[in-house]
Amino acid sequence: MEERRAAQLASPSYRLAALDQDFLLGESMRGVRFLLEFAKADEALRAWGVRSTVVVFGSARVREDGPGRQAHWYAEARRFGRIASERGGALNGHDGVRDNVIATGGGPGVMEAANRGAWDAGAPSVGFNITLPHEQQPNPYATPDLSFRFHYFAMRKMHLAMRANALVVFPGGFGTFDELFEILTLRQTDKAPRIPIVLFDEAYWRSVVNFEALAEHGMINPVDLELFRFAESAETVWSSLLACGLKPGETIELRDEQVPEE
Repeated sequence: MEERRAAQLASPSYRLAALDQDFLLGESMRGVRFLLEFAKADEALRAWGVRSTVVVFGSARVREDGPGRQAHWYAEARRFGRIASERGGALNGHDGVRDNVIATGGGPGVMEAANRGAWDAGAPSVGFNITLPHEQQPNPYATPDLSFRFHYFAMRKMHLAMRANALVVFPGGFGTFDELFEILTLRQTDKAPRIPIVLFDEAYWRSVVNFEALAEHGMINPVDLELFRFAESAETVWSSLLACGLKPGETIELRDEQVPEE
């Protein structure tokens, strides 16, 4: 009987469900893992009083000393991170609430630059990192308590979108396009509040995307071209956001419809 009791105690079925990693990582618990990834980040953001964010997208491949215009993109993303943090409400929260906190994908390149700008200002910033086959390390400038790692792109996108007061998109590749067009689609379909969207470096964006051709071919409504603006400096990014309705220290009304669907 002792051997039988030992076998019972050693059986996976006897493990507490909350402590059974094999069970929690199984296919049947995928929905629970989605919930956990939402709840963990949401709890930490609430603890820090992060009510709204200014999301900055851009290539992880951009370097501070990179070739061509890379150094300029990095410098302006860093400058914008500082401007938004100093003027937007992240640095000096009111009644424990912080608005327009810089939020990025948490990685290197443009993401690092924007987090670094917030760090320069002494303000908190958020890094929503993702687990990749070739591990992406978080950049060192996002606030440690606000540096998250996600397994699911869908949940990461949800957290990036649901508190966003504004979106600033620097030059990037597939990942940046994915995130930009996700938000543009949410705005176009009124599944999200009409937050301001600013694309940095008009020449770059017009060289890689023919936005007007989409309208000419009837794939989008010409009015959809007004969903975003272009800017050439950190200061003009900020002034464009203000002109499009961003209010320092105030937040958009969150709506369930903002959640990206996948």
